[in-house]
Amino acid sequence: MVSFMNRTSTEILSSPIEYLKGVGPQRASILRKELGIDTFRDLLELYPYRHIDKSHTSSISEISPETDFILIAGTLGSLQILGLGKSKRLVSTLKDASGTIQMVWFQGISWMEKNLHPGFRYRAYGRIGYFNGEPQLTHPEIEGFDEIKGDTSPLEPIYPSTEKLKSRSLGGRQIAKLTRQLLSQLQEKNLPEFIPLEITNKNELISRFKAFQSIHFPSTVKAYHQALFRLKFEELFLNQVRTGMIKTQRQKQSRGVIFSQVGPIFNDFYSKVLPFELTGAQKRVLKEIRQDTATGHQMNRLLQGDVGSGKTMVALLTILLAVDNGFQSCLVAPTEILSNQHAANFSEMLEGLPVTVKMLTGSVKSATRRKILEELANGSVQILIGTHAVLEDPVLFKNLGLAIIDEQHRFGVAQRARIWKKAQIPHHVLVMTATPIPRTLAMTAYNDLDYSVIDELPPGRQPVRTVQRYEYNRPKVMDFIKEEIKKGRQAYVIFPLIEESEKLDYENLMKGYENLKAYFPEPAYYVSMVHGRQKQEVRETNMKRFISGDTQIMVATTVIEVGVHISNATVMVVESAEKFGLSQLHQLRGRVGRGADQSYCILVTGNKLGTEAKERIRIMCETTDGFRIAEKDMELRGPGDIAGTRQSGLLDFKLSDIVLDRDILQKAVKAASELLEKDPDLDLPIHNGLRQQLVHEKGKTPWSRIS
Repeated sequence: MVSFMNRTSTEILSSPIEYLKGVGPQRASILRKELGIDTFRDLLELYPYRHIDKSHTSSISEISPETDFILIAGTLGSLQILGLGKSKRLVSTLKDASGTIQMVWFQGISWMEKNLHPGFRYRAYGRIGYFNGEPQLTHPEIEGFDEIKGDTSPLEPIYPSTEKLKSRSLGGRQIAKLTRQLLSQLQEKNLPEFIPLEITNKNELISRFKAFQSIHFPSTVKAYHQALFRLKFEELFLNQVRTGMIKTQRQKQSRGVIFSQVGPIFNDFYSKVLPFELTGAQKRVLKEIRQDTATGHQMNRLLQGDVGSGKTMVALLTILLAVDNGFQSCLVAPTEILSNQHAANFSEMLEGLPVTVKMLTGSVKSATRRKILEELANGSVQILIGTHAVLEDPVLFKNLGLAIIDEQHRFGVAQRARIWKKAQIPHHVLVMTATPIPRTLAMTAYNDLDYSVIDELPPGRQPVRTVQRYEYNRPKVMDFIKEEIKKGRQAYVIFPLIEESEKLDYENLMKGYENLKAYFPEPAYYVSMVHGRQKQEVRETNMKRFISGDTQIMVATTVIEVGVHISNATVMVVESAEKFGLSQLHQLRGRVGRGADQSYCILVTGNKLGTEAKERIRIMCETTDGFRIAEKDMELRGPGDIAGTRQSGLLDFKLSDIVLDRDILQKAVKAASELLEKDPDLDLPIHNGLRQQLVHEKGKTPWSRIS
């Protein structure tokens, strides 16, 4: 045991966990391995995931199929060890006035056998499971009535634990004991307040000290909710202040090339070539980009717009702005097919203008490649379009002024970072994504980026009609495709491909392809197939045949999810649609509806659907609004799966959930932005504590600084 008398007030929390009474080196080692607990602070921030109300025990007869967790009390029956090897288990019963329930333990058997005494009264808490149709408790928390007397709070915390911890007598109850021991050593000064008084008063926040006590051992349910609100607010507030400061500092400190003029090439294209009037949203975004690029600071802007909202046209006009100011641009797309498409479209639209467009992908032959590299280095190529081949070391520009990354979620963070090495003065960065990012996620994960939204579709576009059909309706679906093909249209049929069942999915894809060919026999119809196991040349050829109209039906896995633009395709059939996520379904639907004709998305599902799958299909049939779909997707999947935030660790909140805690997030956003408006660098003495707290958390610099 270490003496705490001579340590500074906040240093206690940095103490190694072995120095806490009741831990020691062996327990410390297993706490580190199993729960990542290194210090007193880590233990303090290991929050209980629920509390049992020990003032209320249920009777065994109350158990029903709807019962989840339960606290029961009764007399312990005899102990029996059954089975051998992995199936070895300790079995007993607990009996109250209303009935008997079986309890079973597979781990920590010898400890349980020594410490449990048949005929004595116990309380048991755990999740109800069923074995041979009878309810049972597996690995319940169990305590004798005599162990309970010293407890002050009726609400007992339940902590995460593992079988290894339980086998070393470090189950939830022992962790609670250690946490109580730690809290008894702490005082107010060990958990100093760093949120300014004005904000704590305005948001009715209890003190940090009280919050940490009540999150673990609340005296009442109300005290627990006050603690939860305080600590969630703190987490979200720190996130907002941190990312807000990074954004402000970057805007002040970063140099950037200056696009000082809107020149003749931009104006000629805008007035003579542009095939349609820009939407109000496109004009607004261009104005924001124009302001960013004229300041002398680097632009770091996230441009999000729904499928087909016209982001590519905004990208092209931004590139022409760079060209007029004597700078080169590169547009990086995630696939070769998409790069080809951008290069062909840009070359066609820019024909007759003094601008050179070149494409660089992995399949460009070495002689052509060398020539392109020379032209980039001497500045005779103004626009380079390509895949991640653009990021390779030999690719050097004479004066790169703008990098555009299309479909951002397909690029790893490290890949995006490599673009930064391509220019001496940082070039402007525009990141485009067709996966709408829910507002709450944008406010947390991307708060240090400026972001623009194109929330308007070009005129003349009709919303895609979406319907669900069961497998037994397939003949009618095929007849419908025939009707559309008669009108000169084309159709996609998409099969799922999931890693866990990859072999089976490929078999289903091949079977589906053969079935389609039976419905659509040659020479009246031609079918292309594209999937990830094909060689790239085969895939490209099959894709090109569909793009040129040689084939009427494209059978594919989700490789066509991103960006491919075929205005003649009006039918999207998604097989086993229940296996796809919401945003994936929305992206697939975006492949049709690109022309003026009415388009259709048909979701073919099995007859039995789970609750979540039903909800996904319902939302798809109900709306084509990508932002509404993104919010719903986040509700169903959780924020960590969306927009690469899991790999970045940006949303590694211990308590907060940006879906469920929107109200707290709004309050934290407001408080942080008002504070940074008054004191952007936290120079005022009243913000010293906040500054120190951010320094203490210095490991959390967002990757989104590099888009």
